[in-house]
Amino acid sequence: MEDIICVKNVYKNFGTKKNEVEVLKDININIKKGEFVSLMGQSGSGKSTLLYLIGGLDNPTKGTIEIAGKDIRKMKDRAKSKMRRQDIGFVFQFYNLVPNLTVEENILLPVVMDGKGKAKYKDALDEILKIVGLEDKRKCLPRQLSGGQQQRVSIARAVIMNPSIILADEATGNLDSKSGKDVMELFSKINKEKNITILQVTHSQEIADYGHRTIHLKDGCIVE
Repeated sequence: MEDIICVKNVYKNFGTKKNEVEVLKDININIKKGEFVSLMGQSGSGKSTLLYLIGGLDNPTKGTIEIAGKDIRKMKDRAKSKMRRQDIGFVFQFYNLVPNLTVEENILLPVVMDGKGKAKYKDALDEILKIVGLEDKRKCLPRQLSGGQQQRVSIARAVIMNPSIILADEATGNLDSKSGKDVMELFSKINKEKNITILQVTHSQEIADYGHRTIHLKDGCIVE
């Protein structure tokens, strides 16, 4: 199977020359299409920084990151924005739902932002609502949902455009253990049924174990 994510000799520094901090040091990672990979490390290890670089939300100081064979650093802003909308789904610790939009309106936000007609996504919406178990909540507002249900909405929103990759940053960090387990089971289901590559950041071994393999970061370096 082909590599969908290639990180080559990546460094990331923050700050000015006198106060420059090296957050990532010579990172090399290859992830194949359909893999579910966990990126694990303590706070400050650089795992979230690496996730944002892979998602094209920031640029490395040195090195290259390729998504499906394309060097994202060489992409123009418009092409990079299109990639983030269509090819990558993001799930964060905080659900980032729009409070005055219903569940289905929140899920369809990427479709609207990409200028596509919502009617064309009716079947996709019905399917993803069934997968995340929120068919009976489609007209609810976020405040009417539990934390676990809100995170499932954010996962559905990440999946609606059928991306190649989902990047999840501590997706269970705001949830109780039962809701966290439900969310991870949902990730596993989406990974298997839709063959979507998932890269998740976590500091929990229990959560990391849902992935096919785990990459350990310490002080900005891969240690395992």
